[in-house]
Formats: sequence, C-alpha cells, structure tokens
Amino acid sequence: MAALIAVLPGDGIGPEVVKQALRVLEAAGSAAGKNFEFREALIGGAAIDATGEAFPAATRGLCKDADAVLLGAVGGPKWSHADAPVRPEQGLLDMRAAMQVYANLRPVKTHPALYAASPLKAERLQGVDILVVRELTGGIYFGEKSRDANSARDVCSYNREEIERVLRMAGDLARQRRGRLTSIDKANVLDTSRLWRSIAEEIYTAEYGDLEVEHLLVDAAAMHLLSRAADFDVLVTENMFGDILTDEASMLCGSLGMLPSASLNNDRRGLYEPIHGSAPDIAGKGIANPCGTILSAALLLRYSLGLDELATTVETAVYQAVAAGHRTADVAEAGGQTIGTEAMGDAVLAALAAA
Repeated sequence: MAALIAVLPGDGIGPEVVKQALRVLEAAGSAAGKNFEFREALIGGAAIDATGEAFPAATRGLCKDADAVLLGAVGGPKWSHADAPVRPEQGLLDMRAAMQVYANLRPVKTHPALYAASPLKAERLQGVDILVVRELTGGIYFGEKSRDANSARDVCSYNREEIERVLRMAGDLARQRRGRLTSIDKANVLDTSRLWRSIAEEIYTAEYGDLEVEHLLVDAAAMHLLSRAADFDVLVTENMFGDILTDEASMLCGSLGMLPSASLNNDRRGLYEPIHGSAPDIAGKGIANPCGTILSAALLLRYSLGLDELATTVETAVYQAVAAGHRTADVAEAGGQTIGTEAMGDAVLAALAAA
C-alpha cells in the first residue's frame, strides 16, 4: 500500500518550495521502488480566504488519516493586521495540537561550501552537527492569554508529562548519535524552568546514565551556540526557547532556507516543514531556497516512513548540489552560481539520479 502524504503548500513561498520537495520525493521513491500517494489541502491564509478558517475540517481529516504531513509555510501581511479575526498561525498551532506532535526536531549541520554565507568565521563552523529537540505543544505559546488597552498577559505553564516525554525522546535520539545531550532552561528565574531542570536531572540520572548530560541556562546557550557550536550534539528545550535558538543556529548554516524540521508524536506520525516562514516579499519570484523543504522531506522518509537509507540518499543529493556550486540568492555570499527555486530542484534531482 502506498504511504499517504498530506501536502499543505500554505502561503507565500510555501507552494514554490513544496513543489520542489515533491519532485524529489517522487524521484527518490520511484528509484527505490516505493509508492507515495500525495493529497493536497489548505491551511493558513489560503484556507482563510477559501473557508474562513485557518485549519478547516477537511484538512484536519486528511492530517488525521495521513502517514505524514508536508507543509510549506503559513502567514503574511494580508492576514496579520491587528483586527484580523483569524490568523494563519492559529491554523499551524491547531494542526500541531490535533496531530499531538509534541517534539520538534531541527537538525543544524554546516557544510564547507556554505561557510562563506555565514556571518561567523569558518573555524567556528567546522564540524557542527546539532539536533535541537524543541517541546512543541506547551509553554507560553499555548498558555492563557489576555489583553486590554494598557496591559497584556501570556501564561507559560508546563506539567510533568509534557516535560518527561520530550526529555525521553531527546535522550533516545542522543543514544542514536554521539551520546551527548544538553538540556536548556532558565532555572535561575522561572518556575517552569526549575520544574524542567528537576525532572531532567531525575530522568537523565535514573534512565540515561550512559549519556554525557549538561544543563545550560538559555542565555548561556545562545552565547555558546556561536562560540562552540561543534561541542553540541543534541539540545533539548522548551517551546519558545527552542524557537529562538534554532533561528539563531540557522546562521551557522548561512540561511534559514537550508534548515528542515520534523514534528513527531508517539506514533512517529509527523509534520515536516522548513523552519523559515512564508517570506511574502519574495513569493512568486522563483528565488526561494527549496533545500530546507527538500531536507524536511528526507526527515519524513526517515522518521515517519522508516526509510532511513532513502532519506540519507536525498540528504546527500542536496549537499552534492550545494558542493557543486549551485546557490539560491539567500546563500549567494558563498559564491558559485546563483539560480532560482526550480533550478535548485533540478540540481538536486540531477545529483539524485547520479547516486
């Protein structure tokens, strides 16, 4: 039976980059004798325009039935004005909650061909291979909110179950990598972080004694990501901290456009998307970087479909295309030939065919 993949192109550059990821998935599947069924649905601003909802019932049903979900991006100024009754980002939060995806995996791996695209010196980029595990369904983004003309309130809350499950997933992933794990919090100030650290110390001492574990405050972690990134292996942290730190870490790779993500639940039914936004300023110009979305499709193959070898083949093809000098505008500082979105997809497909 063919694996069912829900395709949600979304807004802005989302449809452009998703198109290239689907081309690569189809080619990789065909070469490996694997069949995928793709079904498209609306989310975000596109869904608001068509249905008045950011996450319509039809999309919800498809996501529930699918083996995995591939998402482009959501949002844009059209739907984000102060008086907007529904915002595209609410569709994304609703989808994460509906799919019960609680762990967001964001790999950050540097490549010598792109060192020049990073604002950091090359010696700080060598050997960087990090996996950030971000808790995705708790914290301040999902807490109680209130606002009036002169004040606003966003509640950050976590419970033991939410913390334990993401810590264990991070620990299991660290065992599959280099055995080093860093838990990040703000335990010197926040009660939620004090709970986080106490549970992390408890679990990692009792169940993961084979790992090398350190605990860092988030402000220190932000500094060390720029000064000693190659020392890190797996980082695990709460929702907002993970969101901010991974955007910072993208500068190690030269661009947000190079970074993928996977959001997983206990059944490994996942949501896969690049970490960049909808970039409305370049939408429709054919210059967006599809590599983050293609690499997200590789994570889909690995984590939801169990096709690790095929995932590695796709990842290798992306980096071979980069090594050959193909560049989209966001990493043009690294030299090579600057090409558009579809041409970058062509380059990855050529590398895949030659594998």
